[in-house]
Amino acid sequence: MIPLLVAIAASLLWLRLLSAPLRAVVHGGSGPPALVLLHGFGSRAEDWLQFESKLALPANTQLIYLQAPLRGPWSGRRGWWWLNLNGHVPPGEAFADYSKIHPPGIQVASRLVRRYLADVKEPIILGGFSQGAMTSAEIAFHSDQELAGLILLSGTTVDEEGWAEHFAGRRHLPIFIAHGRRDPVLPFDRMERFAARLKAFGLNVTWLPFEGDHGIPDEVVAGMNAFVLQLQFPAGRP
Repeated sequence: MIPLLVAIAASLLWLRLLSAPLRAVVHGGSGPPALVLLHGFGSRAEDWLQFESKLALPANTQLIYLQAPLRGPWSGRRGWWWLNLNGHVPPGEAFADYSKIHPPGIQVASRLVRRYLADVKEPIILGGFSQGAMTSAEIAFHSDQELAGLILLSGTTVDEEGWAEHFAGRRHLPIFIAHGRRDPVLPFDRMERFAARLKAFGLNVTWLPFEGDHGIPDEVVAGMNAFVLQLQFPAGRP
């Protein structure tokens, strides 16, 4: 009886989330292009504001910081879906591993973000940090969302073989991946291997390892700036 009630409650929660639009903090120009960034688990949209003074992007870039739908047990903090890091650590390992699972929550988060993007001027550069990076990659490799660039900061793979089925459709998508060598939350080695796998498949990947932990240091912001500035947009667009 209890599992049934839990399932019903979860279904009602997803229906409620799907019926409400995502909140966003919108700064910068009127676009295009639009740089859409997704925060990490336990964070919030406003946390991106601390990086604005370091951004050097095309003059009219619209900056869109999306707010995750789930309220956490932390004051004012959010999540894209319930991450449950401790529940996905394989025996004998130190890090959670999502590479072989496809949690329903990430699919709901993907749908919500894509619904928001439907009203954003293209070209769109999508990216995120940590859980926001996982959600961004889910959109890139599990949908036909039109993207001009993909930015993955300190993330990890989710349902990696499912993502791999869609690599061919993203051959021309520029991808920027950065990860700290001393990341204590999501493993550096997994994203290093994933970046190499994307490159081996022929995808356009910029890989930036850095000597740090689970964060976004100045060198990563500088790498993002350089990545966005070198993007080639369709004729008639910035």
